[in-house]
Amino acid sequence: MTIDRWITEAAAQHADKCAIEYEGEQLSYARLAALIDASVADLHGRGVGHGDRVAWYGLNSPQVFVLLFACARIGAIFVPLNWRLADAEIAQTIANCSPSAIFWDDTFAAQAKGLPTTLPQGDSDRTARSDDPLLIVYTSGSTGMPKGVVLAQEALIANAAMSVHAHGLTQGDTVLNVLPLFHVGGLNILPTPAFSIGATVVLHKIFDPAAMIRDLHRVQAAITVPTVLGALLNAPQWADADLTALRCLSIGSTDVPLAMIHALHRRGVPLLQIYGATETAPFAIYQTHADAMATEGSIGRSGACDIRLVDPESGTDVSVDQPGEIWVKGRNTLRQYWNNPAQTEQSMSGSWFKTGDVAKVNAEGQYYFVDRIKHIIISGGENIYPAEIERVLAEHPAISEVSVVGMPDPKWGETPVAVAVRDGTVSEDALLAMLDGRIARFKHPRRVVFVDALPRNVMGKVSTDEVKALVVE
Repeated sequence: MTIDRWITEAAAQHADKCAIEYEGEQLSYARLAALIDASVADLHGRGVGHGDRVAWYGLNSPQVFVLLFACARIGAIFVPLNWRLADAEIAQTIANCSPSAIFWDDTFAAQAKGLPTTLPQGDSDRTARSDDPLLIVYTSGSTGMPKGVVLAQEALIANAAMSVHAHGLTQGDTVLNVLPLFHVGGLNILPTPAFSIGATVVLHKIFDPAAMIRDLHRVQAAITVPTVLGALLNAPQWADADLTALRCLSIGSTDVPLAMIHALHRRGVPLLQIYGATETAPFAIYQTHADAMATEGSIGRSGACDIRLVDPESGTDVSVDQPGEIWVKGRNTLRQYWNNPAQTEQSMSGSWFKTGDVAKVNAEGQYYFVDRIKHIIISGGENIYPAEIERVLAEHPAISEVSVVGMPDPKWGETPVAVAVRDGTVSEDALLAMLDGRIARFKHPRRVVFVDALPRNVMGKVSTDEVKALVVE
């Protein structure tokens, strides 16, 4: 099966049902199916065939899904470009994936028209299959040049099944997405799973807190990341928001502060955590709407894929309640990094994808995120996980965000330093005193650097390298 059948089957069953609501307009399943048919004809007319790349350069739009499902039907590979990148970075991405066709919206027309395309080389007569590559999604590039993650159609199918289970989705549901569709979070946490069962997607062109709050009263699920949820909680409209229809909010991308979880749970809405990566489509470990409130702080249980927690040094599985690197194997994982065999080999162990993230699992099978491997501070031979310290310091009401990084030390090798954004009054000594009796003394930061804001990359994640540069300055 190719995933465009999700739309054709839904159109056959309930042609007039709304598939996508966007900018005040409703697009029925019948109309969406017709647009996909037209897009297939257009791509064939351009010579695009099996294996050719088709890029989109624009904000969130129904056209993203039209192109995605058209590519699925002909076996082409869809590449949603990260419009937040600089022109030079977009050029690097285009050079890496060599698209045969580029589509855009009015916002980026000037930049897109100057981008080069390559002659189609795909086989127009070859039948598409579920194991064909469908997506190249570029990672945020926090460790260097963005990598093109290749996901097959079957990865989206496996991911959709996990999302339906996590959110308790039904055909009668309406879901809301405000996240950018150039990332798997926006594309695959709710929209493609909703299409897989014939549900309705409310799509926002770009995130606006007031607009999102306005639409929450009529949806059953919506996806956030910590920066988005933080903006909602701080918005003046939040206190009076009608959340009665909302079954759950889900959240992913990075570690979630407990205070943020509690804030939503006080409103009676489960906040379910989803753990994964671009390379896992992204579902791998998740809470469900039914158990999120009872398992606060957990990232959930393993989904329809295999999970190992591995000691990076010995390569053996760790025991219960011990930290280990998360390895994932299943239909949801990447095929490769596009044109990057060295990175593919480095990130895989046989058919296991090595996430670079550390977690623990308890005897009940509940996983708890610990930190990124690359964030680990080794001080005097002891491993220090910055996220553990950050969670405590972030509890202070005068701290809006905090990042802990390792800095060189002649005696210990590295020592932790906290970089914090103050939204009130607190001294360095008072902030560090919060760790007394809660975090081992050797893990305590040697100092606190107060800044106006933490530096972030194009995906909104804190850039550790730039935080370290702030400490040096």
